[in-house]
Amino acid sequence: QVQLVESGGGSVQAGGSLSLSCVASGSIFSINAMGWYRQAPGTERELVAAITSDDRTNYSDSVMGRFTISRDHAGNTVTLQMNTLKPEDTAVYYCYGDIDPEVKVGMRYWGKGTLVTVPS
Repeated sequence: QVQLVESGGGSVQAGGSLSLSCVASGSIFSINAMGWYRQAPGTERELVAAITSDDRTNYSDSVMGRFTISRDHAGNTVTLQMNTLKPEDTAVYYCYGDIDPEVKVGMRYWGKGTLVTVPS
């Protein structure tokens, strides 16, 4: 069974920084892309950043230049460094991984989410 567990959410003043981490564990054969989505109240879930197995990255326009995604392949971990946070970054952040388990067909797995709050 594959699990993704996020950590690092919290409340920070505008202009501040937070780092989110997500660890994938379980019967994992390989991990392709990993990344982060977010969902603010009353909105649809949106892609924030993604990173491929060969470390190519993709960012939404709204976080480009402020957020940095990285991976520790040996540790099955993806990290999102968030700088210059704005109130509009307030959301629940969800980690995902496109994972091939050892005995099942590959699919996208999700973490349960971690709340980031940037008061206005």
